[in-house]
Amino acid sequence: MSSEQDSEKTTHFGFSEVAVEKKAERVADVFHSVAAKYDIMNDLMSGGIHRLWKRTTIELSGVRPGHTVLDIAGGTGDLSLKFSRLVGEQGRVILADINDSMLKVGRDRLIDSGVLNNISFAQADAQFLPFADNSIDCITIAFGLRNVTDKDLALRSMLRVLKPGGRLLVLEFSKPKNPLLAKIYDTYSFQILPRVGKLVADDADSYRYLAESIRMHPDQQTLKAMMSDAGFSHCQYYNMTGGIVALHRGIKG
Repeated sequence: MSSEQDSEKTTHFGFSEVAVEKKAERVADVFHSVAAKYDIMNDLMSGGIHRLWKRTTIELSGVRPGHTVLDIAGGTGDLSLKFSRLVGEQGRVILADINDSMLKVGRDRLIDSGVLNNISFAQADAQFLPFADNSIDCITIAFGLRNVTDKDLALRSMLRVLKPGGRLLVLEFSKPKNPLLAKIYDTYSFQILPRVGKLVADDADSYRYLAESIRMHPDQQTLKAMMSDAGFSHCQYYNMTGGIVALHRGIKG
């Protein structure tokens, strides 16, 4: 009976409902499709402001020379590149992504940048991180948590691998606080972005999913509570660009 119930469990894929075991496969298809133009996609979704959001993430990370940093959903490696310079020769950066297409794009980009001495790569699921307990000083996940099937499981997995005192930073699209801004952002996301995605990448559906996945992601207070429930302490968040994006930070006690 329980196996039959398990097979009937569903979760959201954008605004659609899919079987839990199918979500990762569907998300993978999206990122296989957009991997080659992922940086362009980020520019389109953020108006180029994502670079400023990521700079704030780095500034609040507390990363120092000698640290070990895990960059989950590391994509094209822009955070890993910056962290590589911060941790220095004695430190280590792990660029992790569940999607092999994204991982290849990130690896190629970092090879071109010539900073591979202290960077390693891992194809890994955020829900089941293949790293030792208490081994990581800082974890970042930028624009990735909303695509994870079981966010609570992923947060507990991140807590496990962090060292005591280690920090988790979650950078993610969130909920604008101003109703007028929210309306403008909705119009852009659902009316304009898919059309631009069709023009730029010949893939309107993937861009439509990305917009829908943002709306299904927990709001600022809900995610803060989820981090606390997972065991993080001193949880707080910083709204950026009117709450279009929020940076959540939690510490392992």
